[in-house]
Amino acid sequence: MPLSDITARQAKYTGKPQKLSDEKGLFLLVNQSGKYWRLKYRHGGKEKTLALGVYPEVSLKEVRAKRDEARRLIAEGVDPGLVKKQSKIANKLASENNFEALAREWHQSQLALWSPGHATRVIESLEVDAFPDLGLVPVTELTAPMILEALRKVEKRGATETAGRILQRISAIMRYAIQTGRASYNPAQDLKGALKATKQEHRPALPRSELPEFFRRLEAEPLNPATRLALHLLMLTMTRPGEVRFARWDEFDMERAEWRIPAARMKMRTEHLVPLSRQALAVLDELRQLTGHCELLFPSERKLTNPMSENTLSYAMGRMGYKGIACPHGFRALASTTLNEEGFDPDVIERQLAHAERNKVRAAYHRAEYLDDRRKLLQWLADFYDSQRGSNVLPVNFNRVG
Repeated sequence: MPLSDITARQAKYTGKPQKLSDEKGLFLLVNQSGKYWRLKYRHGGKEKTLALGVYPEVSLKEVRAKRDEARRLIAEGVDPGLVKKQSKIANKLASENNFEALAREWHQSQLALWSPGHATRVIESLEVDAFPDLGLVPVTELTAPMILEALRKVEKRGATETAGRILQRISAIMRYAIQTGRASYNPAQDLKGALKATKQEHRPALPRSELPEFFRRLEAEPLNPATRLALHLLMLTMTRPGEVRFARWDEFDMERAEWRIPAARMKMRTEHLVPLSRQALAVLDELRQLTGHCELLFPSERKLTNPMSENTLSYAMGRMGYKGIACPHGFRALASTTLNEEGFDPDVIERQLAHAERNKVRAAYHRAEYLDDRRKLLQWLADFYDSQRGSNVLPVNFNRVG
């Protein structure tokens, strides 16, 4: 007798599994965890069972249609269980072949070639500006208009340079898809000339005359304490924003008052030793109360093993009213201009900025000979900043040239 929907609906677990038979091998298995449709069949001389869904999500009418399709396959000599397994594999491969999955695979394949800072910037840019619109799209279905629509959103917020970089990365990902047999065409190559022209990069620096107002705003703006301290450390060390963002506690020797930045994180791929002023040490002491339990000085609020976003410091300065007027990287130019105006040795300034030195012998000499001079330079700079923020500290220059 065929199973009725009422019987299936009223069936309850009674302490042991029970089977409620329908017709042609179909039955409803009732156990403690729920009700499951099953089909008993024979293929290749073996008795097998095929799962056809959960009741009531799959109705009696729907499961009978599934049963009939399975029996049709059996009549043609095809095992419906094998068809289902192959379908699962195909779906899994399709999900792994979407743009985000492939992009992350490509990113992993490049890690040995990139610095940690660059690797983080690449994946963060994709997570913010590519994956939300393109992440779930199978790479074989990705089109130039889809990519352009996502990049137009980036352009609309004024980030034309970022849009160009993301297009380059999407193109690299699609080349990787072709190389690994997941795609046969790169739609990103059709977008050449489609984006707005990128303006030449400009890193505006704060004039020294505006430092008192800058420090006033820095203290008045309700910033995250770690962000405020990051800006202070950036100014006091003449380093690049990326070098501060990725700084780790084990790179600092507080007794020797030194910060040793590994070559892998330096733009010029050379280890950089930064002397620490009294003010820089004070910043680190305060920061240790906030992030001393982490490996990074400035971890992301969302994930402590990741550094703060590359945009955090720029956003902070924007909130302070300096968007388009000054940027974090510009503090290096501010320090360089100030120190040159004050008569410091240009070679010492350049060494502290960790600019490239083509002559390797001279570069080695600079690293050894200029450390004491750079320590005096950074202490003078820290005292100068204190004088600009209203502290009763006047910088005394013992290191002028001539």
